[in-house]
Amino acid sequence: MDFRRFLSTISAIFFSFLIFVVWFSNLVDSSHDNLSSKPVINVTKHLFFHDFSSNNPRSSLDVSLLGSATISNEKGCIQIPDSKVENDLKHLAGRAVYASPIRLFDPVTRTPASFETTFSFQFQNPSNISNSDPLRASNLSFPDGGSGLTFIIVPDEFTVGRPGAWLGMLNDVCDEDYKAVGVEFDARQNPEFGDPNDNHVGINLGSIVSTTAINASDMGIYLKDGLIHRAWISYDGLKKYIGIYLGQDSIERPSKPAYSGNLDLSPYLNEYMFIGFSASTGNHTQIHNILSWNFTSVSQANLRVPSTETCESKIRVQNRENLEASHKKTPTSFLIFLAVVILCLAILLNLYFNGKRKENNKDEIMVLTEKKQRPRPPNKPRKFTRTEISSATRCFGELQILGSDNRSVTYKATMLNGCNTAVKRFSSQFFTSHGLDKRRMHKEIKAISKIRHPNLVPIRGWCLDHQETIVVYDYIPNGSLDKWLFGVGVLPWTRRFRVVKDVAESLSYLHSKELAHKNVKTSSVFLDVSFRAVLGDFGFLLSLIESTRFEALVSQKVDIFEFGVFVLEVVSGRSRNSKLGEMDLLDLAWALHVGDEKVKLVDTNMGLVLNPDQAIRVLEVGLLCTLNDNKGRPNMEQVVEYLNVEKPIPQLPLSRPVSLFLYSSTTGLCSGYSCASFK
Repeated sequence: MDFRRFLSTISAIFFSFLIFVVWFSNLVDSSHDNLSSKPVINVTKHLFFHDFSSNNPRSSLDVSLLGSATISNEKGCIQIPDSKVENDLKHLAGRAVYASPIRLFDPVTRTPASFETTFSFQFQNPSNISNSDPLRASNLSFPDGGSGLTFIIVPDEFTVGRPGAWLGMLNDVCDEDYKAVGVEFDARQNPEFGDPNDNHVGINLGSIVSTTAINASDMGIYLKDGLIHRAWISYDGLKKYIGIYLGQDSIERPSKPAYSGNLDLSPYLNEYMFIGFSASTGNHTQIHNILSWNFTSVSQANLRVPSTETCESKIRVQNRENLEASHKKTPTSFLIFLAVVILCLAILLNLYFNGKRKENNKDEIMVLTEKKQRPRPPNKPRKFTRTEISSATRCFGELQILGSDNRSVTYKATMLNGCNTAVKRFSSQFFTSHGLDKRRMHKEIKAISKIRHPNLVPIRGWCLDHQETIVVYDYIPNGSLDKWLFGVGVLPWTRRFRVVKDVAESLSYLHSKELAHKNVKTSSVFLDVSFRAVLGDFGFLLSLIESTRFEALVSQKVDIFEFGVFVLEVVSGRSRNSKLGEMDLLDLAWALHVGDEKVKLVDTNMGLVLNPDQAIRVLEVGLLCTLNDNKGRPNMEQVVEYLNVEKPIPQLPLSRPVSLFLYSSTTGLCSGYSCASFK
């Protein structure tokens, strides 16, 4: 056996060496041929959009619209945000990119392409959209305009950036090495990003923080004056030199650039990139119009041309050249022959010794090869190993912690494929102290992971190794709703109403699948990049003493009750645990209902941008959900119909019912907002 292994090892090493010699000799010859047969050529791409009206059929075919972006046929321009669809123009972001990628980098020579682009644009006050000639409203002035517009060069055509100061260019989902280039025309000053003022042009390289910022006022340009401006951007890829010009649309390109200097774009470019525009609004609004756009790029490429040699010339080769070629090929052919002989010899010896081993060891247990697994779809939930999770969370480092409670700690994780996820690690002490059944919880995790809905945070996988219980969710960049409701900033009413409807839709879908969430609260609702609400952080835990039948009967009812309290939090901007004297939020809501003063519960921080009747209707739906189960509490399908005004809301009782809480089969009357085991 030792001799057989020794012989096999020697044969494999020798065979590998021979293969390497053959490969290296061929590589040298082919590289010499390739270098001599690949001339450098220039690849030119030209785009021209005189306008974006319906008269230009290429507008709808060649421009991809993302987020809150549209093509206005009336104005013949790209418009971000879309004023016709959105009632509230705050906190919106959109992109308009050319539908096909452009070659902007030569990976062989590491040389960026040269390009020139010019486009006309206008920042328009939303209150003047109905102006008879809005694209020429030169007398407009609105110092409190939106965030701004960016000419972008990005690696994909499906990412929508974050609204507000991020200008729709980047968001938290983007990896740290996300390659992007932008020239921003910023109309808001954000000191945290180093903005010099609210009227500047910046160059962004893979970051929203500008590497260079220029005061537009130095060129006599005020971005928010309502006039149509034109920008010219030229870049020399060989010299790595950029020039940016800014002026009025009615004049020629200024002789003096707003900025010019050396700039190497190669670290921020893939071979093929998408070009276009992004814009956003924050707490202040404005319409960003792109009226026309020209773009021309020239990149270098190596062209493989057909050989000039013909079949006839191959036949008429001189004898001397034939001899020289045969002498050159002889060593390579001999090495290949020798390698094949040795390989065959090694195979025969292996077969001989293996056959002998089988005869001598008939009763020995055979080792089966590992079963091949079928390829798994990229988004299908799967089991992770603890090593994978530990590596993604940097050994569960403190800097990765997103939040924690008495049962778990949540970490931000970056998987090997670069995808950001949220990892929820349950405490083993919590299982022990509460007498919880891990096997039932693991079964629930796998059942919930199969559910997919636009308003549910997808479960990407789990880890049940080494006594660990870990759930892997998608990472939602804007964080949980409680940070927005009770933290810095104010969510407008239209956003809040959309959040309530999104959560109702997700619960209705879960209940239709005979499942329950069991943890409905503001910290379990997350806002994605477009501020759509997604429900996550499922409450998997159940006590051993609770039967499956009790769970099925109670869990969905608890969801509805908790949703009612959640609605009160969203409308009032108050936490459910906040106190006004001896009254908590639910007590206060019912007291105001009894006095017909529900309007006092509506969050006054939302200002005048509010639909009071709609807010009161939503409050009534919330109170309806907190009724006793046998005294009028609706199911989630009915709640969705009430919110969509598809059905009239039933009349609420004039006074608060005696008991608002569910009964537990083991403890009697529950305390708090719901049964303790479902909190």
